Amino acid sequence: MKNTTVAVTIEGLLEQLPDYYRPSDKELIQRAYYLAEKAHRPQKRASGEPYVMHCLAVASILAELQVPPAVVAAGLLHDTVEDTEVTLADLQRDFGGEITNLVDGVTKLTNLPRVSKQERHFSEIKDTETEASQNTSAAVSREQVNGEDDYPKPALLGRTPDMASETLRKTFLAMDDDIRVVLIKLADRLHNMRTLGFMPDHKRKRIAKQTLEIFAPLANRMGIWQIKWELEDLSFRYTEPQKYKEIASHLDSRREIRERQIKSMVTGLEKMLAGEGIKAKVFGRPKHIYSIYRKMMSKNKPFEMVRDVRAVRVLVPSVPDCYSTLGLIHTHWRPMPNEFDDYIAAPKENFYQSLHTAVIHDDGRPLEIQIRTEEMHESAEYGIASHWRYKENGSGQSSSYNQRIDDIRRMMEWRTDVEDATEFVESMKTDVFQDRVYIFTPNGDIIDLPAGSTPIDFAYHIHTDVGHRCRGAKVNGKLVPLSYELKTGEQVSILTAKRGGPSRDWLNANLGLVKTQRAKSKMRVWFRKQDRSQNISYGRSMLEKELQRVGVKEKTNFEKLAREIGFKSIDDLSLALGHGDISINAIIPQLPEEEQPEEKEFIPSTSKDSSETTGAVNVVGIKGLLTNVARCCNPTAGDEIIGYITRGRGASIHRSDCPNILRTNDRERLVKVSWGSQERTYPVPIHVTAFDRSGLFGDISYVLSNDGVNIIDANVKVDKGIAQIRLVIEVIDINELSRLLARIENIPNVLEAQRNRPGYKKPSQ
Repeated sequence: MKNTTVAVTIEGLLEQLPDYYRPSDKELIQRAYYLAEKAHRPQKRASGEPYVMHCLAVASILAELQVPPAVVAAGLLHDTVEDTEVTLADLQRDFGGEITNLVDGVTKLTNLPRVSKQERHFSEIKDTETEASQNTSAAVSREQVNGEDDYPKPALLGRTPDMASETLRKTFLAMDDDIRVVLIKLADRLHNMRTLGFMPDHKRKRIAKQTLEIFAPLANRMGIWQIKWELEDLSFRYTEPQKYKEIASHLDSRREIRERQIKSMVTGLEKMLAGEGIKAKVFGRPKHIYSIYRKMMSKNKPFEMVRDVRAVRVLVPSVPDCYSTLGLIHTHWRPMPNEFDDYIAAPKENFYQSLHTAVIHDDGRPLEIQIRTEEMHESAEYGIASHWRYKENGSGQSSSYNQRIDDIRRMMEWRTDVEDATEFVESMKTDVFQDRVYIFTPNGDIIDLPAGSTPIDFAYHIHTDVGHRCRGAKVNGKLVPLSYELKTGEQVSILTAKRGGPSRDWLNANLGLVKTQRAKSKMRVWFRKQDRSQNISYGRSMLEKELQRVGVKEKTNFEKLAREIGFKSIDDLSLALGHGDISINAIIPQLPEEEQPEEKEFIPSTSKDSSETTGAVNVVGIKGLLTNVARCCNPTAGDEIIGYITRGRGASIHRSDCPNILRTNDRERLVKVSWGSQERTYPVPIHVTAFDRSGLFGDISYVLSNDGVNIIDANVKVDKGIAQIRLVIEVIDINELSRLLARIENIPNVLEAQRNRPGYKKPSQ
């Protein structure tokens, strides 16, 4: 796809429009430009260029996709309602409902005072992070750089909604009605990524990360390879700059040699196919930096091991010619084992079709070859947008287009059940953007699920009642745990109880028992139908157990905790837990800092405005002080902590509820400290109680090692069939500790797993 970082003019855009556009279509686009230019006239981007240049660039990307005129016009107008005095009512009057709906679909939800009463419902949610004031001149300063700063930012549960996620949710729901909304959003994001270098470093990384997680997978789901690969490479450039430069420099150093080799291979392949009577177009296929990085990671190989993989693409007139070409290539060169994929007979989930093979070329090095028809190539490059390219020349792609749309809607069938915007976006990542696996039922039917799905996901896909009564599963005739990740080609049968419902443990993300939003939504519906008091009781019990398990103070003020997290009362919080609307692991990172008035008075008043980071701990008011973690209470990141000045060894860091700290008489030696931003691990003792059996300790070790957690001490005692296992493990923070304890407690025979509270010693002097 042409890079439109070069300034585009309205004259250039009009010349770029597809041939099938009528004079009235071009007049529509000119009117849209004049309105956009007038509305954005006071505004400039961080590059210094007029803001309307961004609108022209977005329209140019859309014109290259050969979308209908209304979409190009909407591309020109896509920021007018969001960033200028223009309202949806104005667009409705001047351009009609079609363009107005498209612009509305890509307009962010912000606190815009200029909207009309009819549009007021879109701005009722306040955006606490919007920097715009309520006048045009202030709107000029609001995210002028790229018009994009909608990466989901962390927010406490139950508080002001995350506007970035709300906006994405609105866009995805609009996509359900009109897929063209997404094309405008992708074009907008692509140009913003092309000009991301003008933004501050922290925003570059944040926006690039969101692009890699959401917009590149979205382009892939739409089948638009041209946009997908460019978004991936641009995002990778900012998320992993050192790795990006390393791979780019390797590619540049061998570019001339590689281009000569590819040119020779293309010529030889064309002659060979022509000699066999096959009319083919052969050209080199560019190796994109992010795809090379993915290959390095997946195969655990350095660049030197993958740099010699050359790639060419062969376009032939028909499907029989594809297979004839494949046969000729395999006759002339030895195919590499396990490197052949037939995506013509079995297309990918985004309708991609092609033959992939890799052979050992004449020079003894690998050559990757893709074989496809012209129509398959257009579909691969432009995806869902190819519908309009073929529609104008009468190729009849409407059935394929409708199937694409139906498949996307099917993947999002849970969309009306999820009200929380952040959860909605996360569900899009798992249920829509992920790769797919294809599972067989006992009757031979094929079930399409997101990669990583479990038997419980499979059961709920079959039928809601089968999911509720699921108690076990067999894969290819063998019993597997409910956390087993299904793989393409496996046959699954579900073992069910006669009656009963789902377990609340299935919604515990720490256990990894459920992947899809479809299954989660159906379970929550079931729990909401249960008795209110039962749900409150269960939720309260769950909360108390978890706080006890991770070693939080026993005298927790639950009412205060509920309000800090955003609920009116502990009953409301407990009810949400009982319904499964929130999970316990989402609460642990949100635990508020509890005030300790008896300690505050001993903190020097001069320390309020200064702090010094030493390692992973910030020591307030003292520079260059050595710190060490106290062994008596083993504080972990996320715990409330306080420092104790020792004689000659700096400050020892204790939990604020450490008995040794609470009863010390040397209060003047206490200093205020907090956890720093540097990531490190902390030793934490845990205690596991279980019925003894063979392999028990091995199973616990497997859970820990599978998460990359190190065991630095272990002690096992067995008395009358009960095993008491004491471990010291290294964790990053209290959230990771919570997740590990939940997984250990889910191991067969384990009765309880919690943080150990050993006897305290006097602080070292």
